[in-house]
Amino acid sequence: MQIHVVRPGDTLFDIARLYSLPTNILIQSNEIPNPDNLAIGQTIVIPIWGSYHIVMVGEDLTQIANTYNTTVSEIVRINGLKSPNAIYPGFRLYIPQKERLSVDVGAYIDPRMTVGTSGKVVDKVGDNLTSLSVFSYEANANGSLTPVVDEPSINAAYNHGVVPLMVITNFSEGTFSTELASTIFNNPSLQDKLLDEAIAIMDQKGYLGLDFDFEYLGAQNREGYNSFLRKASEKLKAKHYFISAALAPKTSDEQIGVLYEGHDYKTIGEIVDFIFFMTYEWGWSGGPPMAVSPIDKVRDVLEYAVSVVPKEKVMMGIPLYGYDWTLPYVQGGPFAESISPQQAIERAAQNGVTIQYDTVSEAPHYFYTDRQGKRHAVWFEDARSIQAKFNLVKELGIRGFFYWVLGNDFPQNWLLIQDNFIVNKRV
Repeated sequence: MQIHVVRPGDTLFDIARLYSLPTNILIQSNEIPNPDNLAIGQTIVIPIWGSYHIVMVGEDLTQIANTYNTTVSEIVRINGLKSPNAIYPGFRLYIPQKERLSVDVGAYIDPRMTVGTSGKVVDKVGDNLTSLSVFSYEANANGSLTPVVDEPSINAAYNHGVVPLMVITNFSEGTFSTELASTIFNNPSLQDKLLDEAIAIMDQKGYLGLDFDFEYLGAQNREGYNSFLRKASEKLKAKHYFISAALAPKTSDEQIGVLYEGHDYKTIGEIVDFIFFMTYEWGWSGGPPMAVSPIDKVRDVLEYAVSVVPKEKVMMGIPLYGYDWTLPYVQGGPFAESISPQQAIERAAQNGVTIQYDTVSEAPHYFYTDRQGKRHAVWFEDARSIQAKFNLVKELGIRGFFYWVLGNDFPQNWLLIQDNFIVNKRV
């Protein structure tokens, strides 16, 4: 497929004519929220197999073939050209579909965020998923688990050949608890109780794997967590279940901070089947405006990860959301609003602002002034930023990628998965 970036004066009719497609196909495939009022800088994915290249002044077929990693003879053949010189500025060339790689694609869903619609949310994108992590069963200090309403998500996962993963967290009273983790890791009987209860639930409800999202562990829980995961692996492998872990984004084993010190990439990589590396939240709701998942930061984390964890166990995290900050940003002030990529596009169009693109972080952003005269900064994901992340997945040769969190509309993302990859199915 092809990514078109809206330029001044562009209309959907003009874009559709450029690519020889009906306008309604562009609207439907992208679920364009603002068809009559496009924002400059907005991306539109052109739903064709392959792509078009408009010849620029001074270009020849050799340059174009090198750009797309193909050959002059293939471009001549596929376009029915009489000779390689039969092109001119403005000439439209069709570029064949590139080879697609097979990858795992995961996603988290929090039924508390999709009350009454979890099944429909999974149904909408399930064909593009390998696994679905249902967030979350919360561990308690007595070794029991607080459940979540998960049946609709599990049933929908099976309808699309998706592996349902049960998520356990050290989440307590609205936050991740270091103290709770310490209580569990220092008590073998509590660990056995928690794991036995989890496996009983998995047996009953049809989960096929257990995903541990234990965060803010601190250095004091590093070895305890490793030992806990070894015990969990032994119990789960006896039942032929998957085991995975979600880990904070680190760039070295010596990284300081309670979020990082308890996560031992190398050892955990030896224990579990795969790891969800949470490569997002550099830009976060309580911090200053910036890209949520800047590609340069993501690269740093994954290059370290693949140096200590087998590539076939590495899953890159991608956010399905952005943030709208009210300016000026004040530390400790009001948190930014979480918005979907579709909402970000709508706000840009409604306020008549141009969507800019930062080439270092590979992320779109813009500023606008609301009706109360307050200035805002918005960072989000679009087709360009997603394609940059997909390119990194291919470059590093890792297992695949996953999303936090389903329920945010981002149609272009799923179109680009189909264009770039063949999604593995393991059910």
